[in-house]
Amino acid sequence: MGESGEILDIKIADIKSTAPRFHHESVALAHALTKLRHGLAAAGAPWGDDEQGEKFHKLYGPHVKKMEHATQILVDGLASIHDAMVDMADGHIDNEELIRGMFSRVRIGHDDKGDDKGDGK
Repeated sequence: MGESGEILDIKIADIKSTAPRFHHESVALAHALTKLRHGLAAAGAPWGDDEQGEKFHKLYGPHVKKMEHATQILVDGLASIHDAMVDMADGHIDNEELIRGMFSRVRIGHDDKGDDKGDGK
């Protein structure tokens, strides 16, 4: 429980202010990945095409592809965290409004007949 006795102490402002950080870092990582891909492509195969160069590339090449793929997963993951946080904040606001609307129609201690007993007599 939160300090105020609430079960969930969700601060929408905190979620909304934090969510853009994930977007920013996703974009920054995507730029870094693009720069890395361009740099590796520009380097070509500096190890040469002799037997040693081929052996090196056989070991090196698959690792580069795995690293690029893993980094792309991180880019997508950071972007999805941003989207999820925005959706969560919006959903929490919608839920609070729904609950507030439900409870604003309930009168405690009164029934449909207008007496204060709640038993209809």
